[in-house]
Amino acid sequence: MGTGRHPDYVSGVKETAIRASASGKVILLGEHAVVYGRPAIAIPLSGLRATATLIPHLGPFHIQAPAVGINAPLSELPPNHPLARIVYLTTEHIRRPPPDALLRIGSDIPVASGLGSGAAVSAAIVRVLLAWYSVPLDSPTISALVYEVERIYHGTPSGIDNTVIAYEQPIYFVRGRPPEPLPVGTALHLLVADSGIPSQTREVVGDVQRQWEAEPARYERLFDRVAEEVEEARRAIARGDVRALGKRMSANHELLREIGVSAPVLDHLVETARRVGALGAKLSGAGRGGNIVALVEESTASAVEEALQAAGAVRVWRTRIGEPTNHRNSEPSLIP
Repeated sequence: MGTGRHPDYVSGVKETAIRASASGKVILLGEHAVVYGRPAIAIPLSGLRATATLIPHLGPFHIQAPAVGINAPLSELPPNHPLARIVYLTTEHIRRPPPDALLRIGSDIPVASGLGSGAAVSAAIVRVLLAWYSVPLDSPTISALVYEVERIYHGTPSGIDNTVIAYEQPIYFVRGRPPEPLPVGTALHLLVADSGIPSQTREVVGDVQRQWEAEPARYERLFDRVAEEVEEARRAIARGDVRALGKRMSANHELLREIGVSAPVLDHLVETARRVGALGAKLSGAGRGGNIVALVEESTASAVEEALQAAGAVRVWRTRIGEPTNHRNSEPSLIP
């Protein structure tokens, strides 16, 4: 064990690379209020993924992450660097050393857009290290490991990103409680539109905290109203009432404007989506940039998507929730 090489590597089992992945996520309702103990609803974006690949090599653990300019041995990264931190947390938890391998990281999830890019990368790294050592861990434990890195990214995260990404299913989430799988009464067709403006979660959450400290009664009332919309939305999702859900999403957006986290570009995209047929739309994530999410009918999805692009969205993704999900992409696989 002194070399950090897994016995299977010596025997030839690790002659092929191993890959694992994790999805992005979108908050459907409840952002910001969730930091203050109110509920939120989040869903995975299974079509947007971060990947982590471990490739055996004859040297110490090395990390390549071209998107963020990292190409260095693990030992040369600061211990609290997010990529190094999740490697150390995982290997310490399973009581194994970082293997003699190259970790290559890729992602098609935009950074700083509220889609859980950092949490997805961390979860993919956890999964690939577990696969290397053939150590099983349940979703709550993976979520807890990823949360520690979320604290580096975001300061005081609610925990919703790491939770929905680790479980990769729609969830009803209250901070400090076990997440609850969310029954979905009918398929939900959603569009996620990227404004092209980065959203800095740590900064926006910090601003809301300062405003809450200055006017606690006002913000507590706003958070309570958000919680009411989340609860109504939860019931609408369970009974398959997409029109009621759309109304709750739009109402949540108006509350987020009152909280002070929207922006003209987000309001414009939300208004565009509603005008051309979306059942509801709202900003998603920290705000002041990032994304909006629109609930559409299958028959109107293309028209709303085209309108959002014409209104300035740099990318639009479609996702569908409420049917059996193929999780094969999240399962580690051998690469020939």
